[in-house]
Amino acid sequence: MSDIPATMTAMEIGTPGPPEGLRPVSRPVPEPGPGEVLIRVAAAGVNRPDVLQRRGLYPPPRGVTDIPGLEVAGEVVRAGTGVTNPAVGARVCALVAGGGYAEYVTAPAAQCLPVPAALSMEEAAALPETFFTVYYNVFMRARLRPGETLLIHGGSSGIGTTAILLAKAFGARVIVTAGTAEKCTACLTLGADAAIDYKREDFVARTLEATGGQGADVVLDMVGGDYLARNMAAAAANGRIAVIATQHGTHAELDLVTLMKKRLWVGGSTLRPQTVAAKGEIAAALRREVWPLFESKSLRPVIHARLPLREAARAHALMESGAHIGKIVLFTR
Repeated sequence: MSDIPATMTAMEIGTPGPPEGLRPVSRPVPEPGPGEVLIRVAAAGVNRPDVLQRRGLYPPPRGVTDIPGLEVAGEVVRAGTGVTNPAVGARVCALVAGGGYAEYVTAPAAQCLPVPAALSMEEAAALPETFFTVYYNVFMRARLRPGETLLIHGGSSGIGTTAILLAKAFGARVIVTAGTAEKCTACLTLGADAAIDYKREDFVARTLEATGGQGADVVLDMVGGDYLARNMAAAAANGRIAVIATQHGTHAELDLVTLMKKRLWVGGSTLRPQTVAAKGEIAAALRREVWPLFESKSLRPVIHARLPLREAARAHALMESGAHIGKIVLFTR
């Protein structure tokens, strides 16, 4: 397209550390390589890994831009060699390994999904990182089934609210933990069957009580550290524990007797370093199994705040405050 400029505004991590280190800069518009598309970004999601990258704790994979941002929505304006789908002009949301905090970004075609007809670009930008993560870990790896119970830690986060929506849409029972009464109420409003204020209540005891002593079939854990032992205590026989973040630390003690007696499965994953082929398989599963739910179940992501791209520092400060419920989104226009 002839109207693609040579340069664009992007948010650079000028100085690793506090949010103020994010600054607008002019960068060349990237060129899509084979199998990639160039997207004119309408909106980009803000995620916890972006915060870690800004702090200097989560560097991008080798060969990936230093510009943060793992999910976008916008219009395909150029296609690389071998790409016929999505076509130029298509409205897409995409999972990217970096570069989302910009007016243009390249994305593997396999990691692009159509913007659901009922959603705005800002809503679509809130989908890829959380929906890829939740579907992969809860459904593809931990195999949550209809009628089972899912325990979600951090139920009011972007990941947590997505997990509530998907688990309920697929017929599971949902228990969440959250840090305030307001956040617990928000989770219940979204459809959670029980909400536990972890600052005031023992989530293990409450989970067992809510399940008649059986425990949760699947646990989605964004806390790590000392939560592993408690998750095992809260899990049902043949339970599955999916660890996706380590806010309480990267080391934990594992009671092998409990593991064996309950026949538990404990797994973990990160999304960003995985291959395009692996992410493409998740995208294909989402398009087949989840995207129809935006119409039949009227799924909508929960968005807490929408801010201009140049206010990325403010968005990061909001995320670090823990005051948000759902997603934070940056818009470019």
